[in-house]
Formats: sequence, structure tokens, C-alpha cells
Amino acid sequence: MRRIEPRLAIGGLLVLGGLLALLDTMGIISNAGGIFWGMIWAAIGLFFLYLLLNGRGNWWAAFPAFTLLGMAAASFLPNALDGLGGLAFLGGISLAFWWVYLTDTRGRWWAIIPAGVLLTLGAVSAVDEFTRFDSGGLFLLGLGLTFVLVAVLPTGGSRTWALIPGAVLLVLGALTSSPLQGLSQYVWPVVLILLGIYFVWRFFRVQPNE
Repeated sequence: MRRIEPRLAIGGLLVLGGLLALLDTMGIISNAGGIFWGMIWAAIGLFFLYLLLNGRGNWWAAFPAFTLLGMAAASFLPNALDGLGGLAFLGGISLAFWWVYLTDTRGRWWAIIPAGVLLTLGAVSAVDEFTRFDSGGLFLLGLGLTFVLVAVLPTGGSRTWALIPGAVLLVLGALTSSPLQGLSQYVWPVVLILLGIYFVWRFFRVQPNE
């Protein structure tokens, strides 16, 4: 099998780009530049995806694979849906972290946190583009759900501590997204007081009887 010459690859890309530009000029397609770069990102992403699926030790390939495929998806979007580009790109990176976690739930539980945060940021970007909804509450709800997942998903050990920030963030997110937004400023002081009481109670509970 003959190896692909660089001149052949460059020539093929130039022909493809020219054809897409011509079709765009004729009004047959739109977003020719996005389609051109999307096909390039998709091709490179599929190469890394091939490495990922054909080697147990190639988990690192999830990051370039899903990131590039996310970039390709964002490039293919028509102008009317351009606001979903952030969700496609950040969602691709999030998917890479989910893959890393699912391939080793005991040793890579930490990947749940960046996976959830990135997906939340992508969702917030889409909401900001298409609605007038206050995305601050949505961001806090996404972070809270991420910590809850750290606590409830299989991680090879007890991560119940994650329920505390998860519950706090969910409450803050719910308050921020509701007419009771003004109450959110009282949540942190109450949480700190309750945590302080809990630790003091634990201290005296484990003291040996004199």
C-alpha cells in the first residue's frame, strides 16, 4: 500500500475547499468554510477515536478525539444554530472526561467533576444565546448535580462528602432561579453555622467518657 504523499493530501484539500466555495457561491449550500474545517476536524478526531477504541492504554486519546469531534459538530452548525457551538465544543470535552471515568470508575472518579462543569458551561452558553433566562441559577444547579453524581455514582469508595456542596449548590441554584432569589444571601451563613454545629457535635461524641 502506497503511503499518502503530502502533496496529494494538500491537493485534495484544495480541491475540496474550492468545490465547497463554488457551491456556496452558487447558493447550493451555505457555511462552506465551516463545513470545510468541520470535515478536517472530524477526520483527525476519527483518527484519535480509532486509537482510543483499539488500545486499552490509549485512554488519553479520548481528549483529542472528542474535542475535535465537538469542534467539527460546531463547525457544521448552520448560522441559525450558531449559538449551540459552545455546547457542541464544551460537550465534546465533557464527553472525553465521561469516557475517562467510565473506563476506570475506581481510579478516575475525579473526571466526573470536570465532565459536569464543562457540560454545565456548555448548557449555560446555549441558554444565554437563545433565551433571556438568568443562567446563574442554571450554572449553580449544574454544579450541584455534578457533586451529587460524585457521591452517588460508583467511585470505588465512599464520597458522601460531596453531598454537602452538592446540596448547598442545588439550594442556591433553585433560589437564584426563583422569585425567592433574595433568600440566597442567607444560605451560606446558615450552612456555615450548621457545619460548625456538626463538627462540634462530632468532636464531643467521640470523646472517651471520663
